[in-house]
Amino acid sequence: MKVSRHAKIIELINSYNIETQEELAEYLNNAGFKVTQATVSRDIRDLNLTKVAVSGGRQKYVLHRQDEPELGEKYMRVLRDGFISMDKAQNILVIKTVSGMAMAVAAAVDAMKWNEVVGCIAGDDTIMCAIRTADDTSAVMEKIRKIISGGM
Repeated sequence: MKVSRHAKIIELINSYNIETQEELAEYLNNAGFKVTQATVSRDIRDLNLTKVAVSGGRQKYVLHRQDEPELGEKYMRVLRDGFISMDKAQNILVIKTVSGMAMAVAAAVDAMKWNEVVGCIAGDDTIMCAIRTADDTSAVMEKIRKIISGGM
């Protein structure tokens, strides 16, 4: 439950300008996660979220990008929990996920900062990743297979 809630939080902060813990709790409750402000506070700390300025003098939560092994493990868990399958078409990698998890899994793939991955676009349960070359696509698929199997 915690991992899926964390994945939903990543999806929400990537989709909306969420400024307060109360706003985040409201979004989570509307998405079917029954949370308290204390739970949201712990989740923010666990995910290492930070606030950045946005237009109008407001702020919003974002993932604090650091090369921390603990954070990398969280991304790998999101990838493992959301992943269903993948297939390639030349230098395009299509990843199928559990419904509602595509944005979180795409964020996890982007956070891996693999040189081969140019970027990802996510829907509800499908991600399209632009990969530099067809050979790089095979390499990324192998990296994902290792993560899914627990080899990384």
